[in-house]
Amino acid sequence: MDLTEKQQQLFDYLQEYLEREGRAPSLRQSAESLGVSHNAVAQLITQLERKGVVEREGRYSRTIRILSPHTAAKAKMRVRELPIVGRVTAGLPMYAQQEWDGSVVVDGNLFPGNNLFCLRVQGESMQDAGILNGDLVVCEPRQYAENGEIVAVLIQGEEATVKRFFLGRDHIELRPENKKFTAVRYPFSEILVQGKVMGVIRSYDKR
Repeated sequence: MDLTEKQQQLFDYLQEYLEREGRAPSLRQSAESLGVSHNAVAQLITQLERKGVVEREGRYSRTIRILSPHTAAKAKMRVRELPIVGRVTAGLPMYAQQEWDGSVVVDGNLFPGNNLFCLRVQGESMQDAGILNGDLVVCEPRQYAENGEIVAVLIQGEEATVKRFFLGRDHIELRPENKKFTAVRYPFSEILVQGKVMGVIRSYDKR
């Protein structure tokens, strides 16, 4: 466990107290035993939670559980931070960019996979597929697509869009999921697939 000296001190104290008493000490007890303030203990417990070595039933719950290394690793895997694509750089895959427009924390069990990234959707062209204006789509990096898949693509190396992909004999057709919009065909040279859409994170801020 990669813990600081103070974090390790509190972790050892909690583990010993739980084994001896069968319950977690109060903040007051912990603070008095370690010679620190209540706020310091509360902050350290939060830090230990974030590192996946202890678990509380609720934010203010006194019930604390020490996690085994195996359990801690699984708990840590449940939480993932995914980058949100901001400005798209021509010729460079989205997921290889170094500049991001923030990030979003997701459940790793819902979104497994490596190097996942998010793209914020603009417009209503995919609303019938449940992808609304302002939503984030979670994408798995890919530079190919199967017919019918919803993918993130670059058009002419500049414009990023999310559409349903179809491969023709001499073109690629990008189809919207909204009857108000029409499908558009492009030469192969104008389309670069960036990733397959694996899920949607709804945005409730529609201002």
